[in-house]
Amino acid sequence: MRVVLQRVSQASLKVDGKEISAIGKGFVVYFGVEKGDDETDCKKICKKISNLRIFEDENGKMNLSLREVNGEILLVSQFTLFADCAKGNRPSFFQAELPDKANQIYQNAVNLLQNEGYVVKTGIFGADMKILQNNDGPVTIILNSKEL
Repeated sequence: MRVVLQRVSQASLKVDGKEISAIGKGFVVYFGVEKGDDETDCKKICKKISNLRIFEDENGKMNLSLREVNGEILLVSQFTLFADCAKGNRPSFFQAELPDKANQIYQNAVNLLQNEGYVVKTGIFGADMKILQNNDGPVTIILNSKEL
């Protein structure tokens, strides 16, 4: 499982020109599921998202978690995180999980984070989404469940 997490001051997501989701301060999390990923990978990633301390405290040091700043999460499924660009100029997505299983794991992540008490907004799985976000910092973190 691979995640690209960005700290934002706000973000919104549209499908077919209609706003589906919006958050204030928090994380935009681009969530990719690799073939072979399972619930254990999902739990590891969600635990790390929940506990990352990347918001600034009163001294300007990254020391506060999402919970401590009452932040929200915009969780966006993104199979392109497993693009293989080694050969040629057209990416292969062979390592990305098949849609049905990927969506099941993605929905599990939504539930795990909501059960931790976070406000979690989503897009529409498999849809063409337009995302506007105001990166804060910018702070971008890449997580891989196989490395946690």
